[in-house]
Amino acid sequence: MTQRFPPASLILLTAMLVAVAAPAATKNGFDLSGSLVPAHEIRGGGPVRDGIPSIDAPKFVPAHDADFLDAEDRVLGLIRNGQARAYPIRIMNWHEIVNDRLGGTPIAVTYCPLCGTGVAFRAQAGSQELGFGVSGLLYNSDMLLYDRDTESLWSQIKKQAITGPMKGRRLEMLPLTHTNWRAWLREHPGTEVLSTDTGYRRDYTRYPYGGYETERGLYFPVSAKSRRFHPKERVLGIEVNGVHKAYPFAELSKTGGEIRDLVGDKEILIRFDWANDSARALDTAGNQLPAMTAFWFAWFAFHPDTQVFEAKRG
Repeated sequence: MTQRFPPASLILLTAMLVAVAAPAATKNGFDLSGSLVPAHEIRGGGPVRDGIPSIDAPKFVPAHDADFLDAEDRVLGLIRNGQARAYPIRIMNWHEIVNDRLGGTPIAVTYCPLCGTGVAFRAQAGSQELGFGVSGLLYNSDMLLYDRDTESLWSQIKKQAITGPMKGRRLEMLPLTHTNWRAWLREHPGTEVLSTDTGYRRDYTRYPYGGYETERGLYFPVSAKSRRFHPKERVLGIEVNGVHKAYPFAELSKTGGEIRDLVGDKEILIRFDWANDSARALDTAGNQLPAMTAFWFAWFAFHPDTQVFEAKRG
């Protein structure tokens, strides 16, 4: 059955008005006691729990039927056991979570429009499969997921449960490619594509956040800031053995497109596709590593001690 929800502009206006509300033991019905992050920094984003509806029964179409996509449209591309799928950002902007199964693996594909972060997880804690919803809460401007079994809150960028029975547990991050439709289709012509037949009535041709992606301003406070780059500069962020490093696209664009680097005593290859504004990390055998494309402000807010790649001058 088709459902209707308030337009994103109204949600954002409400969010800005309530962002500095007084801390409470519960928000959106979630118990914040004993949180691994300061409870007063967990903020209501505007929508109620599930006010942004996750896609729990996703439908897919073959690439040749994805005529709603233009070549430059951004997608999150995932490949698992030889099976490829593309999740268009124009759909993810309105739903943020897709609970899916790919190559026999339960997965959650997540996207936070405020941080520009697309992250795919194995939707399991130990042997327990998890289904996720949008809590309507934020930490450091980043979405907090919740699992429907225990109602624990999970930080997308931290990849960790911060409240509830699952507190402290971590999710396995899967390699995900943030690129445009043209590039993904060229690499994976047999890909499936998330359908706009989601069961909800949305204008998937419209970006619901106005000029947010290029403006310097943020809608919500963060715990750490850096003026080193534009807040919305895209970076590829990677964690290796507890060491975090950011590869700003502004720096990668000054290179030949391939950088060999050492992060956390591990040799990696960063491959930057300047024509399609995309970057990915690989190991020395050419296997894609888990990494996330993010706005600079978001990566720094969670990792103020991050290392930063700088292109060699001259």
